[in-house]
Amino acid sequence: MLPAGSYSSPALALVVQKFGGTSVGSIDRIRNVARRAIAAQKAGNDVVVIVSAMSGETNRLLGLAHEASKLPEAREMDVIASTGEQVSAALTAMAIHAEGGQARSLLGHQVKILTDGAFTKARIKTIEGSKIFSTLKKGQIAVVAGFQGVDEHGDITTLGRGGSDTTAVAVAAAIGADACEIYTDVDGVYTTDPNICPSARKINRISYEEMLELASLGAKVLQIRSVEIAMKYGVPVHVRTSFSDAEGTWVTGEDKSLEDVVVAGVAYDKNEARVHVVGVDDKPGVVAELFGSMAEKNFSVDMIIQNVSKTAQDRADVTFTLAKTDLARAKPAIEEVAKRLGSNEVRYDEEVVKVSIVGLGMRSHAGIAARMFRILAEEGINIQAISTSEIKVSCLIHAKYTELAVRALHDGFGLSKEASA
Repeated sequence: MLPAGSYSSPALALVVQKFGGTSVGSIDRIRNVARRAIAAQKAGNDVVVIVSAMSGETNRLLGLAHEASKLPEAREMDVIASTGEQVSAALTAMAIHAEGGQARSLLGHQVKILTDGAFTKARIKTIEGSKIFSTLKKGQIAVVAGFQGVDEHGDITTLGRGGSDTTAVAVAAAIGADACEIYTDVDGVYTTDPNICPSARKINRISYEEMLELASLGAKVLQIRSVEIAMKYGVPVHVRTSFSDAEGTWVTGEDKSLEDVVVAGVAYDKNEARVHVVGVDDKPGVVAELFGSMAEKNFSVDMIIQNVSKTAQDRADVTFTLAKTDLARAKPAIEEVAKRLGSNEVRYDEEVVKVSIVGLGMRSHAGIAARMFRILAEEGINIQAISTSEIKVSCLIHAKYTELAVRALHDGFGLSKEASA
């Protein structure tokens, strides 16, 4: 992503504020957004507001598309889906005017946010910030429609679910903003899901790397690509609620204080399916062919285990996981390559969940994985598969143990409110 250009202002800071669907879910809430943006400007900041579609609106629009056509074209899906943010941007600008401020709404193609041509899941290539800069220099608040851009042919594109987060952080990086505030319906990033574990506590600061792992492992506070961009360009991100003035969670570069925390959070992902390919040929190249076939068809696999088959000599069993939402489409490809590799049976299990612990401190503390396995064992939870990285350990378990596992790990690593008090 290329810089949008230079910008200078006597203001204290250049701030990007992103408001999600819940925060703009009604006219009253849009008025609240307007008041927040005006207050930030009156405090001496130049303000860029990024808005999502009103809550439920994108689903409504996509539902209409599927009513009109069983297989709607991806290009036209983007045209209709992008209108939700267009409405929010215009209403927010109107509300700012009504509250005594000045604002100008800008759509993706006006900014201009240039993307590749992958409709419904486009990636940002460059951002041209001249219209944002000229808006700010007039003393106006720039209200930018999130989630959307335009490709080199002038076609409207969208960035995928949660794409307004990506828009906000990318715009912040491109215009050199001092901070990107992500306003949502939660007041920050928690040590785990408070709906499952009431003792979960809000984290004041977390590293980009930890947040990236948590986002990829099922935590839904920030969209993964937004964290990637923030980390690449060093954009400080403040995750906070739009319903109070309380401090939220700062997502920043790592420092010594963050490294001292062994485990920062516990995540879980229910969108996992386990595939067990029984009795493939036990010879070089078999695993490469199996997963090469998956990659060619754009199916991402996660945990992988290969062991000697129980059914016959010179055979091996291969177990792996992939997204549950991909399983139906992946089955024909899996069974085709499995048969080619000598397997007579493929088993599937969708009653699984991946639970994970994440923390920078794992780099310098031994025995963390063993401690995780012991905590699960003490609760009678069997581990079906394991994967690790430098700052993460993930275990695949039966879905019925999700809440028990999350609570046990959260308390076992001292993450509860009481333990931190």
